Amino acid sequence: MKNRNILEVCLSPDLGGLELYMANCSNQFSNEFNVTCVVAKVSKLKDYITNIEKFELNRKSSFSISNAFKLAKIIDKKDIDIVHLHWTKDIPIIVLAKLFSKRKPKIVQTRHMNMTRFKNDFYHKFLYKNIDTIICVTKSLEEQIRKFIPSNIRPNLELVYLGANEAEILTDEEINSFKNSLDVGNSFMVGLIGRINEFKGQYLLIEAIKELKQKNLDIKAYIVGSAMSEDYLEKLKHKVDLYDLNSVLKFVGFTKEPYKFMQACDVVLMTSRNETFGLVTIEAMKNQTAVIASNSGGVLEIIEDEKSGLLFENQNANDLAKKIEKLYNNEKLKDELAKAGKTKADRDFDNKKQFEKLIKVFKTIGE
Repeated sequence: MKNRNILEVCLSPDLGGLELYMANCSNQFSNEFNVTCVVAKVSKLKDYITNIEKFELNRKSSFSISNAFKLAKIIDKKDIDIVHLHWTKDIPIIVLAKLFSKRKPKIVQTRHMNMTRFKNDFYHKFLYKNIDTIICVTKSLEEQIRKFIPSNIRPNLELVYLGANEAEILTDEEINSFKNSLDVGNSFMVGLIGRINEFKGQYLLIEAIKELKQKNLDIKAYIVGSAMSEDYLEKLKHKVDLYDLNSVLKFVGFTKEPYKFMQACDVVLMTSRNETFGLVTIEAMKNQTAVIASNSGGVLEIIEDEKSGLLFENQNANDLAKKIEKLYNNEKLKDELAKAGKTKADRDFDNKKQFEKLIKVFKTIGE
């Protein structure tokens, strides 16, 4: 019997790992609970949430009283027991909706972003005392929350890693066909997949490819993802033009089939400045591709350097180039890292296993 009514909320207008995780939660939870969703009217999430009732709100700010009242009506109409939020900017609206509602549901936040400052002012005390549980996606994030939220208002904390699905493995023929469509040829293929913004570090790959091209190495790089800022994208393209890299570095745009890129690549990179988790990293590992990632943030809980992947010095394009060159020159190491990465991802970051843990957490909330 589906005896828990869950309201999944994400009013973010973007479409990245955070938003897709909300869709994943909605679809997975619907097997165990009665699930309803609330998304923004401009949301791109609608196509990713299937066979679940959805409501839309026209979000203009984090402090919309009218949206809080609308959300409260949905909570009462659907007899919601737990509101599950993902985007930190949604907290004020959801807390107000809880207070306006008759149901007074539990609030659970899956926190995807690092916490960097103390939350001991009146405003944050008001918010966090109304949140029941925070799901931490890494141990380091859990430590940050213990540090920055005072114990007398701190919600319950649960550690549940994000997970990746088992990959659909392409045949050699399918991979070669895909690579031909990208004009890869026999070149060593490097991929960087994720939202295009400065935090994600695409500029580091451009600097690294500049160095590698000067050594006449046969490497082609592909930046996959949609731009959060057209100005930043234009700056990146200008730098590619300036360095004369157009023949070896391509911008591909958003794709609904990132696994194809991952499997076609010799190496997948994670170059973010301080990624909380790094979902793309474990997805690449699941796709049996070697990974090179920045030695910061949640990545340190995913990759064991020289064992399940390579780590490069954070924000150091020269070191990134060295690590790419290392795998370019050592196919045996590259294949060993890919194999070990797959084993680790299957053991520690499997989507099915992590959702089993998450469902257990939700079944105990409020008991």
